[in-house]
Amino acid sequence: MTTSESMVYRVVPKCACSSIGQIMYFSDHGEFFDGDIHDATSGLHKWAIDDSQSLIADNVTTHRSYAFTCVRNPYTRILSSFFDKICGIQRNGRRYRGNLVPQIIQKYGIEVGGEDGKQEFDQIRSFRRFLLFARDTIRFRRPMDPDIHWSPVASHVSTFIANGGRYDHIFWTEKFNDGMQGVLDAVETPKPVDLAAIPRFNESEGHGPKRAHPVEDYFDDLSMHLVYEIYKKDFLLFGYDPQDPSNKMPVREIDLTEVHAKLGD
Repeated sequence: MTTSESMVYRVVPKCACSSIGQIMYFSDHGEFFDGDIHDATSGLHKWAIDDSQSLIADNVTTHRSYAFTCVRNPYTRILSSFFDKICGIQRNGRRYRGNLVPQIIQKYGIEVGGEDGKQEFDQIRSFRRFLLFARDTIRFRRPMDPDIHWSPVASHVSTFIANGGRYDHIFWTEKFNDGMQGVLDAVETPKPVDLAAIPRFNESEGHGPKRAHPVEDYFDDLSMHLVYEIYKKDFLLFGYDPQDPSNKMPVREIDLTEVHAKLGD
C-alpha cells in the first residue's frame, strides 16, 4: 500500500511486481527506490513490515482505497520461474533457497547450466522435469511446500479476498500499460505519474540463461496436461488459453464478480 493510502496492491510474484512496486513508490515520492523494491523497508507499507500490518488490514477491510492486482499467463510464468529461480544465480550471488536446486538436480535429474547458470544444457528436457517437481510441490506438498514463484496466481489472489478484501481491478501483465494506466486514472496520487516515461523494472532479468526456444517448444502434450492440472483456475478465471502455449495473450475478459465468487470460499 502506498504511504498516502492512494492504492492497495496484492503482490503476485512473477507478474510485473517490481515495476508496480516502483510505480507506487514513485507516485508518493516523485522518485524511484534506489535498488530492488522488494528490499525497501520504508516508503511503502508492506505486510512484511510489522508497523504496516494494522494500517493495511484496516484499509483493506473497510475498502478505503482502490485495490488491484496483476496476473500472468501460466505458461510464461512457470517458464520464467524456471530460468530465474532454478537456473539463475540470485542477486546475493548464491542459488535460490540454498539446497533447493541441488535437491531438484538429484531427485528429478535436471540440469541448470553449470555452476554459473551460463553453460549450455538441454533446456526443454530439464524444464519438463522441473514441471514435475512444481506439480509435486503444489498437488502433494512434496518434497516441499510450493514456492511463491510457481504457486498458482489464483492462490495468491484469493488470500486478499479471504481476508476481507475486494478488488477494484485485475489486469494482465501482457497488457501492462493499459492495465496500470487504468489504476492511475482511478486514483489521486501525491506525485504525477507519466506511465510512458516509467522504465520497466525486471529484477529477475539476467539471473539465469536466456531462453533458447519459443515458449511452445517447452510444452509437449504431457506438459500441457500438467500445466492445466496445476493452473486450471488461472486459465479459467483470468482468461488465458490452455490449448495454445504460443499465445500468451488473454482470450477473454476477467469477470471480477466471478473471481470474487470462485476465490472467496
